[in-house]
This record gives sequence, C-alpha cells and structure tokens, in this order.
Amino acid sequence: MWAPAPEAWLGNEAFPAAVGALWAAMALEGRCLRRGSPAMIIKGRQRRPPKQTLARVTSTLLSRTRLHGLRHVCVPGGSVGRRAFWLLAFCTSLGLLLSWSSNRLLHWLSFPTYTRVHTEWAKELAFPTVTICNNNPIRLYKLTKSDLYFAGHWLGLLLANRTVRPMFMDRLSHQLDEMLLSCKYRGEPCGAHNFSSVFTRYGKCYMFNAEEDGKTLRTTMKGGTGNGLEIMLDIQQDEYLPVWGDTEDTAFEAGVRVQIHSQAEPPFVHELGFGVAPGFQTFVATQEQRLTYLPPPWGECESKALESGFFQVYSVTACRIDCETRYIVENCNCRMVHMPGDASYCTPEQYKDCAEPALAKLSAVESSNCMCRTPCNMTRYNKELSMVKIPSKTSARYLQKKFNKSEKYITDNILVLDVFFEALNYETIEQKKAYEVAGLLGDIGGQMGLFIGASILTILELFDYAYEVSVKLPFLRFFIP
Repeated sequence: MWAPAPEAWLGNEAFPAAVGALWAAMALEGRCLRRGSPAMIIKGRQRRPPKQTLARVTSTLLSRTRLHGLRHVCVPGGSVGRRAFWLLAFCTSLGLLLSWSSNRLLHWLSFPTYTRVHTEWAKELAFPTVTICNNNPIRLYKLTKSDLYFAGHWLGLLLANRTVRPMFMDRLSHQLDEMLLSCKYRGEPCGAHNFSSVFTRYGKCYMFNAEEDGKTLRTTMKGGTGNGLEIMLDIQQDEYLPVWGDTEDTAFEAGVRVQIHSQAEPPFVHELGFGVAPGFQTFVATQEQRLTYLPPPWGECESKALESGFFQVYSVTACRIDCETRYIVENCNCRMVHMPGDASYCTPEQYKDCAEPALAKLSAVESSNCMCRTPCNMTRYNKELSMVKIPSKTSARYLQKKFNKSEKYITDNILVLDVFFEALNYETIEQKKAYEVAGLLGDIGGQMGLFIGASILTILELFDYAYEVSVKLPFLRFFIP
C-alpha cells in the first residue's frame, strides 16, 4: 500500500483535519458500544439491542449469581442430565438449609438461658440485717386488768403469731434492753440503741444494722468468728403466755427466731427465720450471694416497684406483705399490726373472726393468691449453723454470780448468737441468654455458605433481580410491588 512520506504529512496542511476526524470516529464507535452492547452501524442505521424478557433476565441472573450450582442449571449448551443433576443437588442443599435454619429459629424462639456462678473476693462487705424475734409475743405478767378486759374473750386462744394494736404490743412485748445481756460487733461493745424495732407476725422484733436515715451501714473486713455480731439474750421464759389449748398454730417452743436478710428486704420471720434455742451458743456462718435473673421472655423476674408504694424496692417478701395487706383490708376492712398502710387496725373481734382465718387461707399451700415473682436483682445469705451447749460446768458459777440467776434459769433462758461471714467473698449467680440474635444470624449465615454458597450479597442480588424484573418488564409490575 502506498503511503506518503512523513515529511509530506508534516508539510501538508490537511493533516490536522484528518487526525481530528479519525479521533471523532473512534469516540463515536466507543459510545455506541457502551450504549448498545453490541452496537453496529449497518447501512447508516444503528442496530437495536435485543428485547428484554423474563427468561433473558433470569438467565442473566443465573449465569452471574454466586449461588453454587445454580449457574450450571441454565448453562448454554449443557446436557439435560447435567442440568437435572445440578438442579437436584441445589434443591437438596436448599432443603437442608431451610430445615437447619428453622431448627435454629425455633431454638432462638424458645429463649434458652444458662446460669453462670462465680466467686469474687472483696476487701470489705456490708454486714446484713439481723432480725430477732422472741417466740412469745406478750409477757404474761405485764397484762393489766384493762388489758384482760380489752382482749379477754380471745386471750385464752392467743397464739404465738397473734398481734394487736402497736401501742399494746409495744408495751407488753419483751423489751430488748431487758433481754440483751451483752452485745459485741467486731469486738467492739454495742447495745440496744444499735437496734431498731419492727412489728412482724411474732409481734415486736428488733433489727441490727437496718437501713435508717442518717445512719451508716456497718461493714466487716474479715471473716470468721469475732468479726461479726455476737449477742447474749435472756428470753424470759417465765413470762411466756400459758398454753390453754392445742391448735394447729399453738407454739410449744421457747427461744428466738432469727432472719438474716439484706437492708432492702423487709423481715418475713415467720416463714424465713430459723430458731435459736436457750442453753446453747449458736454459730451462724453466712455467705453473701448476689443473684441476677432475666425478665420475660427469658425468665420470670420482676423489677418494677409495687404500685402501693409501701416499699421502695421490689422483693418477694415485700410483694407478699403488700398482697396480704391488700387482701385483709379488702376482706376485713382493717389491717394487722405488722401491715403497712393507713387503714385502721383490726379489733380483737376482727382478728379472731376475719383477719386470722383470712390470712391462714391466703397462706395455704394450695392457694394461688399472692404469687410473687423473683426480683431481677437480689441479695441472699446462705447460712451454716452449729452450736455448743452453755453454760459449761466451769462457767456456770461465774454466770450465776454475774447475772444473779440460778444455773437452771441460765440453762432455760440464756442463749448466745454469733453471726459472721465465713469468708470475705461473695458468690454471683447470673442467669444469661444462651442464644441471641447474633448467634442466630451466625448459624444461618454459616449454613448458607456451607449448603448453597450464599451470603448477604447473594440476597442483595435477588433483590436486584426483582428490581430488574419490575423495571424492565412493565407487564409484571402488576404482580411485583
């Protein structure tokens, strides 16, 4: 082919125009290729791209999808047997994926949990509240003629858990300053002024280290005996009320009832307390437990404060007392002396005829009333009890001289209670979620990759396919939203 010499090109004025026309033609050809893949100029006219159909769009998706095996179903030129094999393999894998995913979904919907137990050490622990009640609510020799007249018709049936008006009980109950013979906390002396009074179904009781305004809670920095509360009590058994009959609630025991609980929990001594007998020194080694439960649907705990407002912090005992109070007020139009609120106190007639029977019915094992949930956060104290007999033969004479009492009186009335932490640690018991959304998505995502090679991007491809169908195939817009 003939071509002019380069010198002729450079000297020819028409050369720049020719180069510009060549570049314009190349740019036009590239634009056509981008628009109409493929695009060709035939006899001065542009060829139109092939018409989009559902089969063509679906075939394009299957040939480009990341779903393993699906692209082989519609491979061009493939045999029917090969396509059938890949279709069967894909459907089997998809079935296994759906089966396993449904199993994981049902497991997640069952809201499974597990319990984590852990022991932690502390430099200092708050000492619990220790509530002490004498088994006898009223001192016999404190009753006057007016008292007998006031409660004469039912005093013969007075049981260990019967109560009356607070002033009546406060005057006739065993006074702590008379019962308390000695008191030590962490080796330092204490007294009746370190206790606060509270009314329970045992009458007037006394709490050590209760939460009060302006008072700091006592703590301990060591475990073992001598690092807690040690008290010596005279239960004054000679002043117990006589028993004139044998009923289900007749109290035959002598001693005190003790409950160890947190400051946020009101005492419930008649159900949760343990007995301490005279003539013995009882050692109570305790360990603090901090429990955490999950709310529904994983658990059954409750964290909301009670609607009545009687107690600031929810607890099972607070819920029980609140429920019993509302039940007695609704059915007897009065409240018992240990119940909170502003309703009038029950008269002796109301105690005998309404309040006591109603409370016994409410507390029955088969009763479905007052079913209180466990709080989501609570503090509990485990206890290990041991005891030794007092007085010893060598200390009997010393105690007789010190308290001016006979040895028989000391054996029948004197007891020693020693409450301490077993060790300076606490146990945390937590209910935790065993299977959460992250675990569900991880399991399903892993099985998607194992069975069909899919991922989140594959799901996006399917949405993109639906969009392409709805946009490029107008006749399907009625069926695809």
